[in-house]
Amino acid sequence: MKNLRHISSSELITLVAQLGEKPYRVKQIEEWIWKKGASEIDDMSNLSKAFRDKLKESYTLNKLEIDHTQISDDTTIKNRFVLHDKHFVEGVLIPTPNRMTACVSSQVGCSLSCKFCATGYMDRKRNLDFDEIYDQVVHLNNQAESNYKQHLSNIVFMGMGEPLLNYSNVLKAIEKISSPEGMGMSPSRITVSTAGVAKMIRQLADDKVKFNLAVSLHAANDKKRNEIMPINESNNLKTLIEALNYFYKVTKSPITFEYILFANFNDSIEDADDLIKICRQVPSKVNIIEYNPIELASFAKPDEAKVDAFMQYLERNKVNARLRRSRGKDIDAACGQLANIDHPHK
Repeated sequence: MKNLRHISSSELITLVAQLGEKPYRVKQIEEWIWKKGASEIDDMSNLSKAFRDKLKESYTLNKLEIDHTQISDDTTIKNRFVLHDKHFVEGVLIPTPNRMTACVSSQVGCSLSCKFCATGYMDRKRNLDFDEIYDQVVHLNNQAESNYKQHLSNIVFMGMGEPLLNYSNVLKAIEKISSPEGMGMSPSRITVSTAGVAKMIRQLADDKVKFNLAVSLHAANDKKRNEIMPINESNNLKTLIEALNYFYKVTKSPITFEYILFANFNDSIEDADDLIKICRQVPSKVNIIEYNPIELASFAKPDEAKVDAFMQYLERNKVNARLRRSRGKDIDAACGQLANIDHPHK
């Protein structure tokens, strides 16, 4: 069976004509698929039953569904989504006083093996299709509306997987999310986070994307970054900085560096100096993130005094840095804690 959401508008026009239906049916189908969130062809109630039955002979929708939901003490909501082929991914709704943020996944698992991240200890099973990414956003927006009476204000591609290794599906999903025919969300409210695939960062610039770019840095010299992020061996900091400057030159969009503090690894004043050097080379701001322990890794959080000293040093050196407190820790929904669980409910 073909996925009805994977055929182009021109193919849909041809299909509708072949089935002997009027051209206006194309718009009705597209509205059901993208705006109204139909789960199956039978949901399309303004199409005749005979027409729906003809569509069902060759087409399906392959909708992503919520398999399990947990709500944190801090109101964060984590979902395990099940895909049509029974794989799982996770997505998180993060409510804060000023924002309602959806954190979505782009791959089933991840191939980058970052040492501090639960997803990095999984195999990459496959890329998500663009409509599966879109579905996550729809579900999280529905939860925002039903639980908190608000629409999503922001979307971050910081869930499972490396978005730039699923480049075409991520860009197509964002195109649908920001389209008036989809969710009509401004690309300026969407952030894609990468571990630093330099070649694809340059491609983003060439494609003149309008969304924001964040880079998971986490260590500001090659020796330390190689230890915790194997991708750095093929995309070292010099290569990465050159790609980021190219991205900024083309898009005029500053970079956000994400930097998790690990006790006695990257939290010294010397480490802060290395970070300052990078920030002086790239128009950027920095999010300092508290570490969320996972069972598979031996890292620990620095104490508050160490965090304060690090932040104050950055501030004194005119780095635009903010400390991001993690949310959803009690349900393993915080940064670095998302893991695929291919078995029944926790």
